[in-house]
Amino acid sequence: MTVRILVAVLALSVISALPLRAQSAGNAMPDFSKAREEATQMLQALVRIDTSNPPGNESKVAEYLKAILDKEGIASEIVTAEPGRGNLIARIKGNGKKKPLLLMGHADVVGVERDKWTVDPFAGIIKDGYLYGRGALDNKGGITAMFQVLRMINRQKLALDRDLIFLAEAGEEGGPPVGIDFVIEKHWPKIECEYALNEGGDTLVKNGKVQFVAVSTTEKVPDRMRLIARGVSGHGSMPRVDNPVVHLAAAVAKLGTWQPPMRLNETTRTFFERLARISPPDEAFLFTHLEDPVVGPMAQEKLRHTNVMYNSMLRTSIAPTMIKGGFRDNVIPADAEALLDIRVLPDEDVDKLIAEMTRIINDPAVEIVRVGRRPSATAVPPLNSEMFRALEKSQAAVFPEAVTLPQMITGATDSAQLRAKGVQAYGIGSPTTEEDTERMHGNDERLLIDGLGKFIEFVYRAVTDVAAAR
Repeated sequence: MTVRILVAVLALSVISALPLRAQSAGNAMPDFSKAREEATQMLQALVRIDTSNPPGNESKVAEYLKAILDKEGIASEIVTAEPGRGNLIARIKGNGKKKPLLLMGHADVVGVERDKWTVDPFAGIIKDGYLYGRGALDNKGGITAMFQVLRMINRQKLALDRDLIFLAEAGEEGGPPVGIDFVIEKHWPKIECEYALNEGGDTLVKNGKVQFVAVSTTEKVPDRMRLIARGVSGHGSMPRVDNPVVHLAAAVAKLGTWQPPMRLNETTRTFFERLARISPPDEAFLFTHLEDPVVGPMAQEKLRHTNVMYNSMLRTSIAPTMIKGGFRDNVIPADAEALLDIRVLPDEDVDKLIAEMTRIINDPAVEIVRVGRRPSATAVPPLNSEMFRALEKSQAAVFPEAVTLPQMITGATDSAQLRAKGVQAYGIGSPTTEEDTERMHGNDERLLIDGLGKFIEFVYRAVTDVAAAR
């Protein structure tokens, strides 16, 4: 009995000595309802700041957030490559036992077609449980959640093993390198970290419930190309066999119907394996038989027609997006061009891809020119890291009905530049329906307010799990 009592006393002593990190998993959890209300007000304010890129004007967001940080007593600064294109960097100091964790998002948004919106895109209107506005989902909602978690942790005065860094960056939606490229090149020590949480993930809501939390670990690489057809100009009344418009149209049609072969990697294979476990039998059959030599081609073709995103996750994709040629309706032009939006798999050999595209086109009058390349793909962060495990634990706590899926996104984020520096960057996202996701970069963009609150809790739990002192 004496030994048992001694063990019990020691155990109680250890528990009482635990830092606030361990207690935060229990009674010391913050009020997430209050956090949601506060964050919703801030998101409204951010949406009302027009940061359409071009021109950007991200400094307005940076200055707004910095004023809040100053009141909260959190050190921050704004760094700029060009006037008005500010990047806000803030930091809460830890004890340095572990490398920092970066929470980030971009402050610029794409432009709008105002006449196609049913609400003012820069008013931050709330209706039917949604906050409407350009950037609500991409990515001011993400900035809001990361910022809210930062100040919640600061208010709690949690002991940290890692510094927490917050970055609201400029220029993610295109244009000159005023954002992450500039910050990495000129201010890397200020954001150097082991882990990063950024946009790029997907928390899918179906029938009112979260089906899965997709955490992006890698992404396809944009590699745009032009098709240029050349011939001899002439009078439109005398058709020519070397008409470049005809040759270009044929080449576009061939590449538009051809698909490079499927090639799964660790992330996509795990994604479809886990997705199959929570899908209806007919869908699960497709996901589990993609590599089957007999029914695999049928399963792939089915996805091609029913889920364009999943189909793009399977392979390098080629999408003709723009065609131009000619200057008068009665003149055969000397040349014509088409733009191809190509998203290559991380390990794609692009030279071999171009050779195969040339073979498919099979026309010496058509040339493939590579333009607008981004940096090559980089190492994929592991699925068993401390950060990924923390995200899985947080999902189980906040969305117990769901499952965590690693995901290779078909778009592009600035996590790619961080991964090139050795950072284990993961993409996450607020709960959205498929319809909500389709509105991103489109009309009537919106964010589910309850989803924002849940997302803040999800991020908070994961961040404190890896950053708070043990």
